[in-house]
Amino acid sequence: MTHTVISSATKEVVIGFDRPFVMIGERINPTGRKLLAEEMKRGDFSRVEADALAQVAAGAHMLDVNAGIPLADEPALLARAIQLVQGITDVPLSIDSSIVEALEAGLAVYQGKPLVNSVTGEDEQMERVLPLVAKYGAAVVAISNDETGISTDPDVRFAVAQKIVRRASDYGIPASDIVVDPLVMPIGAMGTAGRQVFALLRRLVTELKVNTTCGASNVSFGLPARNQITGTFLAMAISNGMTSAIMNPLHPDVKTTVMAADVLAGNDQDCMAWIRANRDPDAAGGAREGRAGGGRRNRGGQ
Repeated sequence: MTHTVISSATKEVVIGFDRPFVMIGERINPTGRKLLAEEMKRGDFSRVEADALAQVAAGAHMLDVNAGIPLADEPALLARAIQLVQGITDVPLSIDSSIVEALEAGLAVYQGKPLVNSVTGEDEQMERVLPLVAKYGAAVVAISNDETGISTDPDVRFAVAQKIVRRASDYGIPASDIVVDPLVMPIGAMGTAGRQVFALLRRLVTELKVNTTCGASNVSFGLPARNQITGTFLAMAISNGMTSAIMNPLHPDVKTTVMAADVLAGNDQDCMAWIRANRDPDAAGGAREGRAGGGRRNRGGQ
């Protein structure tokens, strides 16, 4: 089995086919969050800290950290956000930027082995990002698009992922440190988006033997009752081999569906994570009382 090991200074997370699904909290991202963007730009990271703590409390195994704000000093903001988050929580991080200089700034201050988000199949970007990944001993998200854009053909996306894995090996980066994003398109705009991803996942698992991730909320964009769509998509993706996702753990219905899928996939050993999350806190005491009381009643009726 392929294991991708990500770590902070004190905690390790393993992404793998035989491991529980890894939930990567998506909330520390100013894209589409005007207030967060304004606060970060003026040096106020209180909302970043609150989002980090809330997501970890909700069960996120990792956190994605993005500081992509137009006209801002993204390298400095990203480095500061990473240091702040690592100062208040021990979960590993995904360093998220399309700016190579920002990725390097984040990698330079990170404690542990991060996940770099991301590299595409564009030759120029691979030549800039992959040496950084190798230099810092990180793992990397490989997005299955290249200079031609995002193909609607799963076979073309697979070929791009294969290209990135091969190019990474030239820099000494093993396939176990590549986490492929098959690119989830909005199902409301492309009715075959789900089937495309599921077909691609099966090939990534069986042929490339790499771990996978995605931006889960993309699939439900523009639709009502988005959480139900997102949760169901993730359950189906898990059944086809997906091993992690960048998602919002604060949506309990999505998180519960993911945990249930883990149980049914056999990756929640003895169902213990499910039991811990769903046990009635009064059940143990109630059960003891019921057994004792029931025993007395039975004896009295005999």
